[in-house]
Amino acid sequence: MKIGIDTFGCDHGKSGIGSYLTSLSQNLKNTEENQFELFGAEIDRYTFGQENNLGFESVILPDTERAEKAWHFFLCNSFSKRQKYDALLFPASSYALPFHFSVSSVAVVNDIVSELFATKSFAEKSRIKHSLKKVNKIIAPSNFVKKDLKRLGINQEKITVVHNGINHSLFYPREIITSETEMIKPFAIRRPYFLYASTMSSPFKRHVELIKAFEIFKKKTNLPHRLVLAGGEGACSENIKKTAMNSAFASDIFITGYFPHESFPALYAGSEGCLFPSEIEGVGLPILEAMATGIPVACSKAGALQEISGEKAILFDSTHIEEIADSIEKIVTDIHLRKKMIKDGINWAKKFDWETTAQETVEVLKTVIK
Repeated sequence: MKIGIDTFGCDHGKSGIGSYLTSLSQNLKNTEENQFELFGAEIDRYTFGQENNLGFESVILPDTERAEKAWHFFLCNSFSKRQKYDALLFPASSYALPFHFSVSSVAVVNDIVSELFATKSFAEKSRIKHSLKKVNKIIAPSNFVKKDLKRLGINQEKITVVHNGINHSLFYPREIITSETEMIKPFAIRRPYFLYASTMSSPFKRHVELIKAFEIFKKKTNLPHRLVLAGGEGACSENIKKTAMNSAFASDIFITGYFPHESFPALYAGSEGCLFPSEIEGVGLPILEAMATGIPVACSKAGALQEISGEKAILFDSTHIEEIADSIEKIVTDIHLRKKMIKDGINWAKKFDWETTAQETVEVLKTVIK
């Protein structure tokens, strides 16, 4: 069968969904049975699928969200028929989907759609919901996302949970670093530090609460630890930076902005722990990457994080600043707990790999072929 894979909405590999498609495409292989072809903006030819020599078909459009959504609405079906696709995969289904499907299709929903709707117009919410109801199958990265889709009225029988993988060739336990300063291009980050890797896109990412909890931790323990916030700019960037600058411990808070994904293993390995207070995660890959690297994790009990962490992390209520602060302190001071978390986390993370994710995704695609 010939499978078309949509690259629109994947931010040329620079966002979470872009990282998803990068990793997925690296684990898809053309065979006599299955042929894969990606399609989208010409720049994506050099972003996705090159390692495996997957095909690519350029779609010439203005580089605007409006143009890309209009193309999906009016032209995607005719394009797919011309390319003779037997099935289509839409990794960024919350960004753009056709209004109806003339080729059997699978939508990947990595977002908590009910949270996403908070920022969408009525027309946009109606479009997304309509398309998700019409698509043949849906892949969700967690049972939490599957339940969220159920609340929106999506038929549960067409939803399959396929957990995202992690790249174990990048994320693995490394030798303990003893130098005071960790050199990670293009940064020099002074140790010891805690890490929160997430875009500054929503107040429910809870960057502000984490900064305030870090202040409590510092005042109580007087320890030399720093807080590193690594992630791209977003709607909340200004408020987060202002909170950090006004903190009594501003000199111990380091905001990196966009951080290259390939540099994250070293960033994790040099840290004392991964802190992840976000309440709106449907996937939660950073906590698995941290566990695989051999560092303890403290994260929100909201969203999919409790499910994805396998309860191998310290779980907290992200709206309770003191509870976050206590969790940070435990990571540092409870040596027995720390060792157990590291061991359990490494073993748990082994359950997630991209080869399995790719295989299970192909199996879902096979079920929609007419």
